[in-house]
Amino acid sequence: MLKTPGERKRSPPVKVLSGQLRTAERSGTADCGDAFTVRLRGGRSLLASLVWMQGTVLELQLDRNTVLLMDETGTFAVQGVNNIPKGKPCLSQGTYVMVMGVIQAVSPEPVIRAVKMADLSELAALHRRMWKLEVEELQRLLA
Repeated sequence: MLKTPGERKRSPPVKVLSGQLRTAERSGTADCGDAFTVRLRGGRSLLASLVWMQGTVLELQLDRNTVLLMDETGTFAVQGVNNIPKGKPCLSQGTYVMVMGVIQAVSPEPVIRAVKMADLSELAALHRRMWKLEVEELQRLLA
């Protein structure tokens, strides 16, 4: 597919945990917006602006276009949920979801602007068990 002049190539999303984003540092700009350095085990790091996260819906604030999610390392906010196709139906308290989005803030609590959301509740137990392993494996390959 040919890119038009001025169209930016977007890096693929990096799978992260909320605890990793909480300690990330702003690193200027990447090819698709502000970039953050995510610190990994062993002194390694990754540059990320677009992330893939998973978590359980804790709180809905649809009037504020926001939802609060929790993964095994903490909570994070997702903005723009009312604008995501098929995003709203999966938003009920206790639902396990995946969200792909652009990092807006990392401290005191990570905030991402949603680009895509999907309900993973049907196999939530499996997704929860595998998520940390998926994150570690992808980060190991990318760093």
